[in-house]
Amino acid sequence: MEQPIPVLTTPAAIVPAFPTAEPNEQGCNSELLEKAHQTITRSYPKMFSFLISRGGKLIQEKYYGNHHAGTLNDLRSATKSFISTLFGMAVHQGKLPSIDTPVLPLLKNYATRRTHPLLERITFRHLLTMTSGFAWQTGKKLGEPLIHRFHRNRKWASYALALPIMEAEMGTFQYRSTDSHLLSVALSEATGMDALTYAKEQLFLPLDINHYAWTPSPEGHSMGHIGLYLTSRDMAKFGQCCLHEGRWNEKQVIPKEWLKEALAPQINGYPAFGDYGFQWWTGKMDGQCFALAHGHGGQQIYLFPALDTVIVFTQDSHVSRWKNPRMLLEQFILKAIKA
Repeated sequence: MEQPIPVLTTPAAIVPAFPTAEPNEQGCNSELLEKAHQTITRSYPKMFSFLISRGGKLIQEKYYGNHHAGTLNDLRSATKSFISTLFGMAVHQGKLPSIDTPVLPLLKNYATRRTHPLLERITFRHLLTMTSGFAWQTGKKLGEPLIHRFHRNRKWASYALALPIMEAEMGTFQYRSTDSHLLSVALSEATGMDALTYAKEQLFLPLDINHYAWTPSPEGHSMGHIGLYLTSRDMAKFGQCCLHEGRWNEKQVIPKEWLKEALAPQINGYPAFGDYGFQWWTGKMDGQCFALAHGHGGQQIYLFPALDTVIVFTQDSHVSRWKNPRMLLEQFILKAIKA
């Protein structure tokens, strides 16, 4: 299996193509969008970018500090939504089994004598919805105290599979990054390539995404829970493809049937964040249904299907505390779009 080497810079002159339009051409209030931008400059010192795509065209594109359209962003946990998408593509191609299949037969090479007897009952659906029941700790803001122990281990897959399983918690949502990483391991086992290589062939090439990086685990798998780097425009492209039922430039890139399930609420999540689909958050804001790829620090891809709108935020990911841009959506952006 080819091991990816992350390249974390791109030339400033190389900017992904994306059609643009003025806000008023897409029926949006430019004054409210300008207020959102001015609020960011005053109150969001860690913001890197703010983009809005409506009707397939960029109507807002702002960068802050030294960041620009060619800069790669550290997506952190928004990586999870990409892993889910790649997993669904592989299922559709017949490379992976049904999501209701137990994980152990495919991941048996990583199981140890310390694995819990209930592991045989864990399915890929459990991993996709974070309902596996593996013993874990999660804070109110999705902090994971055990994640550092996981990262220090040299055998991530074996560590994740050896976690105790709480039978009473199976089927109940708990935010757990090891579930996401096991999806990446399963993808590698089924396709013979890491998630980055698979994404390059099946997702990035069709979307004309040419600048990216994906950090590998110690075992050579692309990290399943964090580790992906993309430009802001390419984040918007991915969001636009998902919003349009997996189509891009008249080609079906992501299976429509998969997205219908992945972007819908599958399990009750956390009140502060929403319900959970397949590695996507879901909910309602100002009466509008949304799906959200979300990463620490404020790496966000919002999909608002009824508004035909994708909204991208990126911020500094190397922070312990950060300011959620949701307030900008509620006070300015959604009102501007619905205007």
